[in-house]
Amino acid sequence: MNLFGHLVLRLAAAIVLCLACAIGWVLHDTRHATETETRASAERVSKALEALYWRELLWRGGLSRNLILPLPDWNTIVTMKVISPGICITVTLGQEAPRRLCSQLETIGRPAPAWFETSYDWLFGPNQAVERPLSDRQRQAGTIEAVPDHGAAVRLAWDRITIVLSVAGLLAVAIGVLAGLFIGQSLLPARAIVAGLRRLERGDYGYRLPGYRTAEFDRIAGALNDLTCRLAETTAQRVALTNRLFQVQEEERRTLARDLHDEFGQCLAAVNALAGAIELEAEDRPEIAKDARSIAEVTRRMNATLRGTLQRLRSQELEELGLEASLAQLVAGWNVGNTTRARFHLDIAGNLTGLPHAIALSIYRIAQECLTNAARHGKPRDIRLFVKRTGLQEGGAVELSVEDDGGGNPLRLTMEAGHGILGMRERVTALGGSLSIGQARHGVRIAAIIPLLADRANRMRGPAQPVPA
Repeated sequence: MNLFGHLVLRLAAAIVLCLACAIGWVLHDTRHATETETRASAERVSKALEALYWRELLWRGGLSRNLILPLPDWNTIVTMKVISPGICITVTLGQEAPRRLCSQLETIGRPAPAWFETSYDWLFGPNQAVERPLSDRQRQAGTIEAVPDHGAAVRLAWDRITIVLSVAGLLAVAIGVLAGLFIGQSLLPARAIVAGLRRLERGDYGYRLPGYRTAEFDRIAGALNDLTCRLAETTAQRVALTNRLFQVQEEERRTLARDLHDEFGQCLAAVNALAGAIELEAEDRPEIAKDARSIAEVTRRMNATLRGTLQRLRSQELEELGLEASLAQLVAGWNVGNTTRARFHLDIAGNLTGLPHAIALSIYRIAQECLTNAARHGKPRDIRLFVKRTGLQEGGAVELSVEDDGGGNPLRLTMEAGHGILGMRERVTALGGSLSIGQARHGVRIAAIIPLLADRANRMRGPAQPVPA
């Protein structure tokens, strides 16, 4: 889940928690208000009936023997006016049966659901009654008991919660929608930052993030831009160093080829001549003549091996013949000299003339390494080298691929890659290209794409101006 979803869920959880707290507060306040009204009603009824009680005593001439109690007319509108709605009053006069009076039970709220009534009873329990004497000066006169009606109390709580939830729910929805819009607007820079990281991952070091009004995002953008600059500088230095290393490698190859030709080749020629002379001088010694012929045969094999080694080491043929002819000669050499049943094929599309020397040399070396890998690993019968130039004369790219039908696992080849694969990857990366190893129809396919000068200049350009988000 993305950051926006996490924030919205947390906001929704906070809203639900606030609504739950609001419901709890409303229930508690309703319960407290009901208890307060119960005590107030008991107090008011006590005072009203006490006044009525003493008035009746006065009109009747006072108390008589056996504490004759008056029968005041307490069930009047005056008494009902001092009882809060939903409160029931029970009056007990002396030894008489208690009489109960409830005020306006039908006017309080709508009926509550059964689950709410059950929850209300579980949370608060039964209502507590409030008891007061009819007269503090004569407690034998009677008692007054006030208690909230259970149904009225539940309906009152439900009515208040309904009102609060209606208002709070509308506010919560409005707050959630507005907060979601504001959060989404605030997180827009995160998308630009992620896009910048993706471009940085692809090697685009010219992209720069703009400044943001949010301090945190602005610091992240600044750090990413600094990192991009440092990566661009490091990459440029690494590419220059890699190119220089390959130049040194080619120089060493030429030096080694020259030394082998001048020294080792001459020595082999001398050995071959000496073996011929020994064979001529030893006509009467057949065993010596046979040894001389063996030496000459070994010398010829060593000369053939030396010629193949010199062909792989030298790059003069590439400069003299061109890339296309050198590749054709390379494939022809494999078809003539290899001891396997594999056949090598070359397909060229586009014009390969006029390529920069570094790119042409790298393509030739990569083709050499790919053909060697294809011939040595597995048992292929058909190996195809395909080279294609795309784009304009000063732009575009060169695509190279080698595909065989000898089976093999590309993943294993990638994981266990030796110096050959590593060298090819370094060559391609130094030229701003990409190398991939994948599954072919019946074997392994190695493909390289090397951009030409225009693409390289575009990739290695200096720091660009900030791009608006």
